[in-house]
Amino acid sequence: MDYKNKIKELRNKMFLTQSEFAKELGVSIASIARWETGANEPTMKMKKKLNELFIKYKLVEE
Repeated sequence: MDYKNKIKELRNKMFLTQSEFAKELGVSIASIARWETGANEPTMKMKKKLNELFIKYKLVEE
């Protein structure tokens, strides 16, 4: 999965800034920025949480 684009798309669909999204997920703003640029990928635990949000916001199918 292309997390780089999906994460930014999810954040925008939730109408959140990187700071707000970071607080929502319990991570740093830098983590969000690195994920969105593709510099890093989320941990497996965070990928699971993100995948649940992707489904909730209809960015992927179940």
